[in-house]
Amino acid sequence: MSTYTPQAASQATRVSGPASTRPIRLGMIVPSSNTCLEPQSYRMLGDREDVTMHSTRIPVTRIALDSASNNQFDADSMARAAELLATAQVDVIAWNGTSGSWLGADHDRRITDVITRNTGIPATTSTLAYFEAFERFNLSSIGLLTPYTKDVNERITQSYAASGISVRGERHYSLSDNESFARLDAEQLVPYSQELLLQKPDALIYLCTNLYGAPAVSRLEEQFGIPVLDSVAVTLWHSLLLAEAPLLDRRWGRLLSP
Repeated sequence: MSTYTPQAASQATRVSGPASTRPIRLGMIVPSSNTCLEPQSYRMLGDREDVTMHSTRIPVTRIALDSASNNQFDADSMARAAELLATAQVDVIAWNGTSGSWLGADHDRRITDVITRNTGIPATTSTLAYFEAFERFNLSSIGLLTPYTKDVNERITQSYAASGISVRGERHYSLSDNESFARLDAEQLVPYSQELLLQKPDALIYLCTNLYGAPAVSRLEEQFGIPVLDSVAVTLWHSLLLAEAPLLDRRWGRLLSP
């Protein structure tokens, strides 16, 4: 009887990957209390039959700047989750969370290195997807909107500045319970979004994959003529890029559309 190993999963993926007749498979590591990213990603994919999305979860319930919160995002947890996804022969694995935005991009690079080394599957994270978008579209300043507390936004601002991205303005909702973030609907985000867009950043970002920002994107882009990047959309976009699959519909963000 055969035994699962990451190397065996990697070999299986190479044999029956995107070149075969099956759809491209996107693997998502999901924060356990997140109720937004999966349904929102399915809406973005719509009736596409060329791509499917598959998830596994890691324990994440709270966002704060302390060791108990930070330990939720350790590389070992990500590696174990990635190995489960590898048994489904996914073509890309994404940590669909924004923790690297305050822990630092290098933290997420270590995660993707471990995932790819253990499984042989290309990997990304929400934070690295944002940095890919910043570089690809020559964005150097942002408006930052999150559900987090002020100190988390301050840490994000410092982390982004170290990578050459200036935060022109920020707004936050002072929440730390991860489940509560998805209770904010898109309409509640619009007033803060408009305030930040009036400051003329290169882009506005909704930083949290448990935040329903995507439904507000096209309206705000039309009103202000400035790109609006939602975390769920950006992660899906970068996963599609890595899988060499067609991109998203324009209504989910003009920079992320074909």
